[in-house]
Amino acid sequence: MTIRTSTLPGLPGPPGVLPVPNRKAIEYALLIGAALDCEIAPSSIFHRKNYFYPDNPKAYQITQFDIPICGNGRLGEVRINRAHLEEDAAKMIHVGESGRIQGSDSSMVDFNRGGTPLVEIVTEPDLTSGAQVREWGQLLRATVKELGVSDVNMEEGSLRCDANVSVRPVGSRTLGTKTEMKNMNSFRYIERGIEAEIARQKELIGSGGRVVQETLHFDPSTGELHSLRSKEESHDYRYMPEPDLVAIIPTEAMLKAAQDALPELPAARAARYRDDLGVQDSAALLLSFETEWAEFFEGVVAHDSSIEPRVAANWVTGEFAAELRKQGDQPLAEAKVSPDQLGSLVSMVAGKRISHSSGKSVLETMVADGADPVAVVEAQGLEQISDSGELETIVKAAIENNPKPAEQVRSGNEKAIGALVGAVMKETKGRADGGEVTRLLRQHLGL
Repeated sequence: MTIRTSTLPGLPGPPGVLPVPNRKAIEYALLIGAALDCEIAPSSIFHRKNYFYPDNPKAYQITQFDIPICGNGRLGEVRINRAHLEEDAAKMIHVGESGRIQGSDSSMVDFNRGGTPLVEIVTEPDLTSGAQVREWGQLLRATVKELGVSDVNMEEGSLRCDANVSVRPVGSRTLGTKTEMKNMNSFRYIERGIEAEIARQKELIGSGGRVVQETLHFDPSTGELHSLRSKEESHDYRYMPEPDLVAIIPTEAMLKAAQDALPELPAARAARYRDDLGVQDSAALLLSFETEWAEFFEGVVAHDSSIEPRVAANWVTGEFAAELRKQGDQPLAEAKVSPDQLGSLVSMVAGKRISHSSGKSVLETMVADGADPVAVVEAQGLEQISDSGELETIVKAAIENNPKPAEQVRSGNEKAIGALVGAVMKETKGRADGGEVTRLLRQHLGL
């Protein structure tokens, strides 16, 4: 993964201009290293990586080679080989219908981002499918976003992914020849591209062919892979120490500042929600990946100590998120509903003051105009009828007016009780407590 750590303008190597270390980029790299549980090199140096390509007019890139600033880390179950600093290249713009190099009429080069600081994160070969890469990539993106070192916007190139793919026979520990797909800017495309390349390599080897080390391009519109160029080996880049930059030697104060600046990271937050609060795995992951959603959820729980976190999480990630999408795909930051308001609604549903279906109806009004849920419930007369005395008369009438399902229930067909529950709900306009209705029906039917 390549992560742009700064939006400061870069210098693509105009004549007479010497490179200068970006202090903030170095601090960000240390913060990323701390988040990934990396070892920090006591001294690391910059190198020149020599190659000729239109996005690199000075014919070399300033990067780190054998002594990266961060190494030997881990995120989840995936080992981190290294995280090193380097400069970004220019942006290639291919003119044509697809916007890709294949079939383009011409190409342009935008040098504005050249020289911008990057952190490149390299993993060990611990991921075995496109789906795993997508899931882990989303965790990494959420982690880096939580650190505040990058906006990790893939569409704008702040986060890019290169995927190395190789296959091996079942039972073998030796990886085959790898190919590389570069600068993919969508996790969905990354997953599809990796799966396509795995299938291609399996078919090639199965038919007696041989995988060639090369750089590939995946076309998401067709699902096809195209060869861009043969893949270079490390020695082809003729690495040499960058003579114009001194070594990076982090001080104890810098290392401590990086550790002290670490927030609660998404993986730890998901584990806390799951293990300490009893939130289901799917909801815990959804909440932990976005800080604003996590803060909203915790605000809902804080509204009333009687609210079960599991129930609150389901409302936040389920009904509330769905209603925001339904009403114009509203972002959370622009939602008219506060955590306290949603907490009040969840409390009323959990306390059986209103039914779940009534709660969804109230939520629709809340999302539309920010209405207070208590006021909506009172104005629409939605409070649930749970008094046994009031319900008993309605239950008896439902049994008398629906003799066929009543007899079916008495004969052992308990599924038929649904028709009787429905009759009571119709009579009460959905305000009856479903649990109490069922209990009274079973009692009067002799079950």
